[in-house]
Amino acid sequence: MAAVQPVGTGQVVAGRLAYSTRRHVGERVIEFVLLAAALVAVATTVGIVFILVKESLSFFGRVPVWDFLTDTQWTPLFSDAHFGIVVLLTGTLVSSAIALAVAIPLGTVIAIYLSEFAAERVREIWKPVLELLAGVPTIIYGYFALFFLTPILQALIPGLPGFNVLSAGLVMGIMIVPYISSISEDAMRAVPMSLREGSYAMGATRLQTALRVVVPAAFSGIAAAYILGISRAVGETMIVAVAAGMQPNLTLDPTQPAATITAYIVQVAKGDLPVGSIGYQTIFAAGLTLFLVTLVFNLAGFWLKRRFREVY
Repeated sequence: MAAVQPVGTGQVVAGRLAYSTRRHVGERVIEFVLLAAALVAVATTVGIVFILVKESLSFFGRVPVWDFLTDTQWTPLFSDAHFGIVVLLTGTLVSSAIALAVAIPLGTVIAIYLSEFAAERVREIWKPVLELLAGVPTIIYGYFALFFLTPILQALIPGLPGFNVLSAGLVMGIMIVPYISSISEDAMRAVPMSLREGSYAMGATRLQTALRVVVPAAFSGIAAAYILGISRAVGETMIVAVAAGMQPNLTLDPTQPAATITAYIVQVAKGDLPVGSIGYQTIFAAGLTLFLVTLVFNLAGFWLKRRFREVY
């Protein structure tokens, strides 16, 4: 038996679905605003790339690319100038590696605890508290590394210089923990409860379920958190500028002072050098190198997300 439709209901529905010039114009305005917002981000990226490439081409017109990539000295401001970016790149990678050695294990463990073991009230309290670390200015972390952590390390490692990559890298790792733990915990919380229930039904413990079911299912999100942490470490400026010494040394020893790409850019971009000079143009060549390194890590993260995308 067909359902009885109230009198006038069809006319009301038809009226709501009828073409409305006001609604059509409003939707077009919203679409335009959203498109403009997206284009602003794209235009900003294009502008950054254009400036870096333009100034870097001027630099490489005066310094051979091969010397830039293979020279083992970085003294662009000296009379005997050398432009070996590998010196700054080594300091950047060593400090980032130390930071990630701290942040990835610690952030992952915290994420697993908050997602799978912590009570709801504990999670609601401690996750915002943890995320507050991401809001602390990095200059504060730099002086924390220099005046608090470095004396402790000097007591443990006799002869450790006052400026060293180890102290800067450890504090960078602490700073990155909230980024990794927060995004990883969100990815784990997004895993359907049915997967956990199926694991429990098979006799698995909570730890086994967390490590063998939840983490693999959320791996694409966790990998994205790791890539964000890597990009954050590579691009960090003030901690290494304050605590690592800004001395361009080609060394893999974390107990020695070193300079990173970002610290050098800060050092030179103070306005002491005339625009257009070879010393001034080095910051764009160094910036382009940093941009390419970060791009490689982000492309790797994009590939990991596609490769291990969750399918529920």
